[in-house]
Amino acid sequence: MRSSVTSLFLLAAMVALPNAGRAQAAPQTPVATTAKIITLGGDWQGTLDTGGGQLRLVLHIAETSDGGFQATLDSVDQSAPGIPVTSMSLQGGKLTFAVGAVGGSYDGMVSADGALIEGTWTQGRPLPLIFRRAFKPSDIDGIWQGTLATGAAKLRLRFHIVTGPNGTSAALDSVDQGALGLPLTFDRDGNSIKMEMKQIGGRYSGTLNRDKGTIDGTWIQGRGPWPLALKKADDKADMAPPRRPQNPSRPYPYREEEVSYRNKSADITLAATLTLPQGQGPFPAVVLITGSGPQDRDEALMGHRPFLVLSDYLTRRGIAVLRADDRGTAKSTGNFATATTADFATDTEAGIAYLKGRREIDQRKIGLIGHSEGGMIAPMVAARNSDVAFIVLMAGTGVPGDEVLVAQVKAIAAANGGDPAMSEKLGSEEREVTAMVRQEKDTPKLENMLRGKIAGHMPEAQMNAAIKQMTSPWMRFFIEYDPATALRKVKCGVLAINGGKDLQVLPQQNLPAIRKALEAGGNRNFEVVELPGLNHLFQTAATGSPTEYARIEETIAPAALEKIAGWIARQ
Repeated sequence: MRSSVTSLFLLAAMVALPNAGRAQAAPQTPVATTAKIITLGGDWQGTLDTGGGQLRLVLHIAETSDGGFQATLDSVDQSAPGIPVTSMSLQGGKLTFAVGAVGGSYDGMVSADGALIEGTWTQGRPLPLIFRRAFKPSDIDGIWQGTLATGAAKLRLRFHIVTGPNGTSAALDSVDQGALGLPLTFDRDGNSIKMEMKQIGGRYSGTLNRDKGTIDGTWIQGRGPWPLALKKADDKADMAPPRRPQNPSRPYPYREEEVSYRNKSADITLAATLTLPQGQGPFPAVVLITGSGPQDRDEALMGHRPFLVLSDYLTRRGIAVLRADDRGTAKSTGNFATATTADFATDTEAGIAYLKGRREIDQRKIGLIGHSEGGMIAPMVAARNSDVAFIVLMAGTGVPGDEVLVAQVKAIAAANGGDPAMSEKLGSEEREVTAMVRQEKDTPKLENMLRGKIAGHMPEAQMNAAIKQMTSPWMRFFIEYDPATALRKVKCGVLAINGGKDLQVLPQQNLPAIRKALEAGGNRNFEVVELPGLNHLFQTAATGSPTEYARIEETIAPAALEKIAGWIARQ
C-alpha cells in the first residue's frame, strides 16, 4: 500500500531508493570537430588483428606548447617499446600519424568525449585499429561501503567510484533494499568528497583520511543528518544481498510458461508467467494481483519475491497460477502513471479471460488472490463477474483510503519510536492533507496548497515527488474509494487475512469492516483471520515497521501460505 506525503516524510529514514540498474555506456560516435575533445595527451591502447595473430599496441602522446604532438608507439607482444612516431596531426577531428621506422601510418576519427580513436593502420595493407584511452584510476577509485544507522533502520550502502573519460563518477547500491547502480553526482576538492542523489533529496559529504582507506562523513536526507563512515573494500563478501531462502530454484516440479494476453478495453498487452501442475488437468487456478506501485509479476521488492514464493507453493499443491507484470512495468505495455485501481481491475479481468481459453484450467474454479491494493481489486472484479469462484484478500482494505493512510502514519510513527503526541500530530497532518485531496479538484491549486502545507519538512526534490504522488489519478481514486461498496456485492467465497503487526493496512481497522460489508451483502461463505506476529508482507516481524522488511530473511511466513492453500482446497 502506498504511503502519502506524511508517510514519505516518516519513511525517508529508509533512504527510499528507486530500483534501477547501472546504466550502460552509449556507443561512441566519431565527430568532425575537436570542440568536445578534452585532450589527446596520455596513453592509448589498441589491438591490431593481422590475420595471423594479434598485436597489442600502446600509443603515448604528449602535447607540446606550440599545439603539436610528440608520440611513441609500443608493440607489446613484439617487445618493441618506444618506437618514435615521426609525424602526427589533428584536423577536424581526424588524427593521422606515421611511424617511419616500420613504414606504417594511421588515420582515425576521435570520438566526441575524447575516449576513442577509430581508424585504419596501413603497413603494406590496411587493417582496422581502434585505440581506447588508458585512464589512470584516481586514488579513491573502487568500492566504498558503510552502514547507515537512522535509529529506525540500518541499511548497508555501497558506493562505486570510478574514473573514466569525463572524470570521476559514482553510483550507489542500497544493498538491503535491492536497489543497485543508482547514479550520483560526484565532486571532489582535495580530501573533501561530495555525492548527491537529487531525485530523493539525499547527499553525502565526507573527508578522505590520510590513509586513503576511509572516509568520515554524513548522509543527509529527510530527518537526517546521520553519520556515515565509509571503508574501501577489495571485495563484496560482507555486503552480499540478504538471504532469501524461500526463493525456489529451477528445475521446478511443475510446468512454467511465459505468456501474454490483451486487455482490449485499455489496448495494452500484459506479460505474465503461468505455472501448471504436472498432469492433464483441468486444474483450479488463481490470478495473483499485486500491491500498489509499479510491480513486476513476482511483486519483487527489497530482494523479496513474494509472488514467486506464493506461486511456487500453490502450484506444487495442484493449483495453476497466473501472475503478470503491472501495465507499463517490465514486459507489459501501457501507462502505469495515469492508471487507477479501477483500471488495474480490468487488467485482472483480462487475466481471467486468458485462463478461460486454456484447456488445462477448470473454468468453474478460477479465483483471485490480491495483496494490499490487490485486495481492493479482487472484490471489484468478483462483484461484477459471477464466474469468479473465490477471492483471497491479503491485507486488503475495508475502509476508504484516507482512513487507511491516517492510521498508517500514526502506527508507523509509533513503531519507529515516536511518542503518542507526535503520532497524533502526524495523524492530524495526514488527515488535513487527504482532506485537501478530497476537496480540491483543480490540480494546480491542489499542488500549491500541498506545497504550502509540507514546505520545510523535506528536501525540495523529495517534496516535489510527494506532491506529484498525492495529486496523481491513483491517489485521488484511492483516498475516495470505499471498498465496502464492492464487498457488499461479492457472492463467492472470501478469505480475508491480515498480519497482526501490519502497520500499513491495520487489521483492527480493516478486518471488522470487511466482515461487516460481507455480512451486509448476505455472504455467508467467508472467513476473516488475523495472523499473529506477521507484518504487511506476511513476514514474521518484531515491530511490523516497514524498515524491517529488507532485513527479514523470510519472504512469506509458512502460516500464511498454509492458510491460503488450505482454504482454497476446501473451496
